[in-house]
Amino acid sequence: MNAEPNEITRDGENKSLWQRNVKDETISASPDNAKIYDALIVGAGITGLTTALLLQKSGLKCVVADAHHAGYGTTGGTSAHINTFADTTFKEVEDAFDEESARLFAESIGKSVKLIHELVETYHIDCDFDWKKGYVYAETDDEVKQLDDILESSLNVGVEVKITTQAPARVAYQKALVFENQAQFHPLKYILGLQKEFIRLGGIVLENTLINDIERGEGINIAKSENGEIKALSVVYATHIPPGGINLLHFENAPYRSYVIAATLTDDAYPDDLVYDMKDPYHYFRTHVIDGQKYLVAGGHDHKTGHGDPEKALSDLIEFTKSCYNVAEVTEQWSSQYFVPADGVPYIGKLPGDSKSVYAATGFNGNGMILGTVSAMVISDLILKKTSLYEKLYDPGRIKPVAGFTEFVKESADVTARFIGDRFKTEKVDSLNQLPVGTGEIVTYEGQKLAVYKDESGKVHALDPVCKHAGCIVKWNNSEKSWDCPCHGARYNAEGQVLTGPARVDLDKVSLTAEAE
Repeated sequence: MNAEPNEITRDGENKSLWQRNVKDETISASPDNAKIYDALIVGAGITGLTTALLLQKSGLKCVVADAHHAGYGTTGGTSAHINTFADTTFKEVEDAFDEESARLFAESIGKSVKLIHELVETYHIDCDFDWKKGYVYAETDDEVKQLDDILESSLNVGVEVKITTQAPARVAYQKALVFENQAQFHPLKYILGLQKEFIRLGGIVLENTLINDIERGEGINIAKSENGEIKALSVVYATHIPPGGINLLHFENAPYRSYVIAATLTDDAYPDDLVYDMKDPYHYFRTHVIDGQKYLVAGGHDHKTGHGDPEKALSDLIEFTKSCYNVAEVTEQWSSQYFVPADGVPYIGKLPGDSKSVYAATGFNGNGMILGTVSAMVISDLILKKTSLYEKLYDPGRIKPVAGFTEFVKESADVTARFIGDRFKTEKVDSLNQLPVGTGEIVTYEGQKLAVYKDESGKVHALDPVCKHAGCIVKWNNSEKSWDCPCHGARYNAEGQVLTGPARVDLDKVSLTAEAE
């Protein structure tokens, strides 16, 4: 994907609504290779830049390194809802842990919402921040029971919610709740505002800097990249999932793709607030104004990475949206990735199996804006104060033999099935001429298994389909034009270059004996 200077690009072919007329004005910089920084933050999404800003404004000297640039990953593809509730309900947290854990979960989320607003106000970030109400409605008896659990558990932990008969749903419903003090914003404008303030305070941002490895020195971490070394007392992996070799967290999180569209309507029936149904798959709606034009932002139809059909998911989302609203035009459609934790609660803190000065944050489910901010709060406290009120709840090394064991076994079994089974499920293609342009496929060609992509000019690009992270077989994503790993979520572009971790190394290119015509 060729980009103009400072153009905000993403980890896939499809552009999001947030990329319209937004430029990255990062000041180019380079680190002092002889200096030991207080913290290196790897990843320039909402988690990394919020963490970096909190540390920098507390007096530490920090460096942010990103393999691409701010907003390249999930932050640039979010639907940008800011909620006081999460995909994992407070009842589920109480059942999996205890009542106090549910209260702490709610408290940390509430503080993250306040922190986002505080940073917007303090640094005058022009990011369309707007307070909203959040409506959740149930259409069936089973959904009503789930809604009642949400109501009771939310009230138990002090979240402001009540029953309403005035939900702005576009279908008949049996019962609805309204959550006060929800919000929305423009995610790229927000994190670019954080980045600007971080740099103003003396922080260093390194774009196009892939951290290949981290060595442990005497009391320091030495990060290796093609641009040189960075020495830091602490390292924070704000990369959605820790990169590199196999880590316990790779087995305790499942990668998912989530789908979003932006559309104009033939009437002015845009929702004033945030709206969520309880279907399976679920849907959510809100409105955002860009350059004076209102857009309906609709999302849902999630599925595990490398398992579903991305084109069908987007098509189904569009059709469902059209059944609810009078759509004039779908202006953008895109997807992004998130990770579902085994026991429903994110993993935030010291990286299991690593030194005590390396931190990670993952498992945000579909709530990356609030839980990424929670991560920044927790990790900055751990670095600055050596403790956090929430460290036990979010401890990445926690062991929950009851709550998380079933999902842990399920994910591990799925990874094993993919590792072994996908090697025998390829289609034999006698001629690569059969492959349509602009598409990819796992094929057996002249006795060799290949990941092949035929570009728009008809040229065939052949790759070894074995993911460089854990050896699973990648799957073609025809919507984003990427090779996605169904095991731990690594993604590569059509030519095999890494888009997102945990893989750090590109897929191997394969020379064909004969080019397709």
